[in-house]
Amino acid sequence: MGMQVTSWDAASADRAVAVLKAVADPSRYRLLWALSGQELPVSALAELLGAHVAATSQHLAKLRAAGLVVSRREGTRIYYRAGARVRGFLEEATLMANASMESAAGEPAASPAPAAVTQEEAARSPRAGRAARPATEH
Repeated sequence: MGMQVTSWDAASADRAVAVLKAVADPSRYRLLWALSGQELPVSALAELLGAHVAATSQHLAKLRAAGLVVSRREGTRIYYRAGARVRGFLEEATLMANASMESAAGEPAASPAPAAVTQEEAARSPRAGRAARPATEH
């Protein structure tokens, strides 16, 4: 991942744990994958997740507080994108998860890293059956 960390001080540990906690939610993890390849507005991200815009905005606020996403305003819309190192972080997490599955099952895991949340995945989401609120732009 490029940079080696040699410091184990309490402040560094706290920052690292804050990043890990931010990614520890499946919706936020999926948002990061979607944003690691492109810049998107909140409304598009909510649609990809099959979630309400308000819930998606809350997830994005947590990711922004952890320094994982950045935003820019264009008129009434706010666009988000993942920071430069996020894609490598997600790929490394996926490799570690697959390695854990391999060692636990005694066989290679065959799940590739997700490229992004697709419309088809959003349709299969448990939230897909809920009535959608009107989307508001952010």
